[in-house]
Amino acid sequence: MINFIWKVADLLRGDFRAHDYGKIILPFTVLRRLDCVLEPTKAEVLAEVEELEERGRKQAYREMRLCEVAGHGFYNISNLTFERIGRDHSQAKTLLKSYYGAFSENAREILDRYNFDQHISELQEKGLLHQVVGQFARIDLRLPKGPDDKDGIDNHQMGYIFEELIRKFSEDNPAGEHFTPREVVRLMVNLLLAPDEGEGKTRTVLDPACGTGGILSETEEHIKRKAPQTTVGLYGQELNPESHAICQSDLLIKGQEPDNIKYGNSFTQDGHKGQKFDYLVANPPFGVEWKKVKQEVERFARNGDRFHAGLPRISDGSFLFLQHMISKMKPVTPEGKGGSRVAIVFNGSPLFSGGAGSGESDIRRWILEEEDLLEAIVALPDQLFYNTGISTYFWILSNRKHRSLKDKVILLDARSQWTKMRKSLGDKRKVISDAQIAAVTDMYMEAVAASADEEQSLPENAKIFETKEFGYQRITVERPLKLRFEVTEETLTALRASAAIDKAIDAGAFADAVKSLVGERWAKKVEAWDAIRQAMVPAGLLMPTGKPFQKVLRDVLGVRDPEGEEQYLKKGDPHPEPDPDLRDNENVPMEEDIDVYMKREVLPHVPDAWVDHEKTKIGYEIPFTRQFYVYEPPRPLEKIDAELTSLEAEIQRLLGEVTK
Repeated sequence: MINFIWKVADLLRGDFRAHDYGKIILPFTVLRRLDCVLEPTKAEVLAEVEELEERGRKQAYREMRLCEVAGHGFYNISNLTFERIGRDHSQAKTLLKSYYGAFSENAREILDRYNFDQHISELQEKGLLHQVVGQFARIDLRLPKGPDDKDGIDNHQMGYIFEELIRKFSEDNPAGEHFTPREVVRLMVNLLLAPDEGEGKTRTVLDPACGTGGILSETEEHIKRKAPQTTVGLYGQELNPESHAICQSDLLIKGQEPDNIKYGNSFTQDGHKGQKFDYLVANPPFGVEWKKVKQEVERFARNGDRFHAGLPRISDGSFLFLQHMISKMKPVTPEGKGGSRVAIVFNGSPLFSGGAGSGESDIRRWILEEEDLLEAIVALPDQLFYNTGISTYFWILSNRKHRSLKDKVILLDARSQWTKMRKSLGDKRKVISDAQIAAVTDMYMEAVAASADEEQSLPENAKIFETKEFGYQRITVERPLKLRFEVTEETLTALRASAAIDKAIDAGAFADAVKSLVGERWAKKVEAWDAIRQAMVPAGLLMPTGKPFQKVLRDVLGVRDPEGEEQYLKKGDPHPEPDPDLRDNENVPMEEDIDVYMKREVLPHVPDAWVDHEKTKIGYEIPFTRQFYVYEPPRPLEKIDAELTSLEAEIQRLLGEVTK
């Protein structure tokens, strides 16, 4: 079906630029989908229109009644069809505009997002409109008539078609611009909902980076499968106009409210201000830069709105999406009611990027320690997405975690759960099968159960950590600046060029005065200074006493030496002046005493080191890969030697054949 639709591009080639194909093919695909969905009730709708006109019914009743007869939340009152419009070369533009204008207002608003009128006019001017309409008339995009109808296309499959078409139109997008494979969506929704299923309730779902709505659709279907009586309200926001229109049309066909899908940047335009949701799901673009909205985001952070926990690097807005979602979580009542669950797809960067004291570290600290929101992180196989092969992770958060998981986090390694695809799609070479989805979901629930029952063992690839274990103290380890002193030709050049020296004394005269000391060395500064003073006497010069002069002179004459004299900034300091070149940092576990750590890990190797406690910072990171690292010993040297010998023999044999 995708390839059949894509053939329309052959009609456009030469008259339109390649990057404009999508602007025509996508709205026509949406229009044809709406047309096919309404086709079974078209005759009844036209009959109802005549009857309503005879009775002179008011517009509000008319809208309600036509939607009821059409069987959807939208309708079309034109008797035109795609086949008829495609056959009429001269009137194609007039007929198509008439047909398009006969849709209910909510459907027309969606198509208007594509500048549909403009595309119709351009196609007519180039003599292509009737051909494009005729081509789409041959495409059957109707809904299945029942569960056994294999020819119909359900909303799930239609989502695939839309996303694959968009992928074809944007294959040169950066790696972060990707669409979520359906099996990844199913697994994410499984993990989001598995601990929290109930019947007969109203549930609301928000995706603040909803794309074409695939994650929203799967979440609704999952809830309905488990609890058919549940009413599900879908909400979203999307920045790409084509994806936004497709998502709205998908909700329109499902009977959902398309206005729940807002257009705009979630960082700066909160399309659902003041609203809270039961479930929040998203696969935001990886590493999206937020430089363009920096001032607005910083203003929100200063005002304590959404981004108050911290701001990530300007080159990666992943944690902005997550903070936005957290702000939409329902609070838990004193009776334990309410609350929300969150699932989001991240690359590896949010796990560890940013050192202690950085925005990312502060956000992790807030999520882990201050709010205790993180329930689990699940590592996925690489090469799952269409436009990027990097490794990805699910973050599962909840403000109503099971009590056994209070101040704890599950890490689940599902990187081995994949099946090789028969044919790659872009960078996507792996797929997670239904059986593997079920296996990962079972492992997740086993880990949750094990957290509550000490007698139940954890799955082999799951671990549970206390949140404080992800915290650390970033200490600054200093070592003394040790110098010996000497005068060289390079020293004299540096003295003459120094503005600080020249400000205190004539630099040229001073350098000439100490020229007699070239080649001299001193172990202590006081000895060097005495020698310099004596060398200055014949020239009638006095050594300046100002601190700037003294520091520059020391830096010019001083040479770092492990056996040299320790330098002090002033008398009485508890520690010598630190040497910036020897400065180091250590990460000390949160619960460990820094002095104990120093005695065990540092002082045996550098006994003159000390910690500058004023520089100590608290940091948080989640070293997922380290926790599941399995050591693989190197192969024995005998085997490597044997292989090399074999390869050398093979090379010699091949060379012999070439030279024959």
